[in-house]
Amino acid sequence: MENINLILARNFKLIREQRKLSLDKVAELSGISKTMLGQIERGESNPSIATVWKIANGLKISFTTLIDEPKSDTTVLMREDIKVLQEDEGRIRIYPHFSFEEERRSEMYMMEMDEKASLSAEPHVEGAEEFITVYKGEITIKVGEAEYKLRQGDSIRFKADQPHAYFNPGADSSKLSMVIHYPRS
Repeated sequence: MENINLILARNFKLIREQRKLSLDKVAELSGISKTMLGQIERGESNPSIATVWKIANGLKISFTTLIDEPKSDTTVLMREDIKVLQEDEGRIRIYPHFSFEEERRSEMYMMEMDEKASLSAEPHVEGAEEFITVYKGEITIKVGEAEYKLRQGDSIRFKADQPHAYFNPGADSSKLSMVIHYPRS
């Protein structure tokens, strides 16, 4: 399996060149410095999840468009082959299961959160929605100013084009699935 930073580098460069965008323009669109973008494009950087989200939002593409390998018509994912993304010093693990496909307009993740772990998410593109189901433990999701407390078996759908955050208030780890649906451009 190819290193995720090299996949990100290849995909980012391809998208940038297809759109005839300079690194300066992508820096302006994403809020990420030209220097950092150059390092990412050369595979010399290990950017945070927040940085990759900023690039995706600036380019108005899905997160997994930047980190995924090319797909075939049928995809079988074995857990050991999924590229894990980590935040909060490894206390949050995000597993991209099914990446964005134009005809489906969605992507799917599994997220594991250790006790007391939290993750703040950048607003996604306008009109994006998240669908979340909790499979283990409990989670508090903040959407705008509202907070929603979910337990095992609970689900939520919300507009994800606004600030939102996830927090595991429990004494045990939690596990959830997340589908992000993107509107047509």
